[in-house]
Amino acid sequence: MASAAASVRLVSNFRRFSGLSRAAAISYTSICRPQNHSISTTSRNFSQPTPRAEKANITVHYSLPDGQTETVESNEGDNLMEIAKLNFLDIEGFGACEGTLACSTCHLVFEQEVYDQLEEPTDEELDMLDLAFGLTDTSRLGCQVCVTKALDGLTVKVPEGVADARDV
Repeated sequence: MASAAASVRLVSNFRRFSGLSRAAAISYTSICRPQNHSISTTSRNFSQPTPRAEKANITVHYSLPDGQTETVESNEGDNLMEIAKLNFLDIEGFGACEGTLACSTCHLVFEQEVYDQLEEPTDEELDMLDLAFGLTDTSRLGCQVCVTKALDGLTVKVPEGVADARDV
């Protein structure tokens, strides 16, 4: 009986808010509800992350201003700013805008052969690069360069200074 009363309340409330006729409301609510009218007691745990397929490890070398080279492993598709941050590289101010193209703190310099393999920079990236410290012909923003298998073993140079475009 309680189930029938709940169905009547559901249909009348649905009709009141939707403006549908009683027949249309009954038809719609029967589509939306399980036909056995039972309440499921099964619970699902949605807090567990879905396992991702293993990606190839890509080696990236960061040549730091003090002359040291930091070598890190990354996943294909990660951008160079994320890789540096995830591996806790100590680069002052690096990636201050979190990759939103609002600064130039993730400015990196590439070797010409590597630079030629990269996609062309967007106008927005070029605008930010104009404000970067130590700009070269092979400069890019690390947040805009994603690593691929073809870039495995890549070496990028971190410029000596940081110019944050947000401070201009």
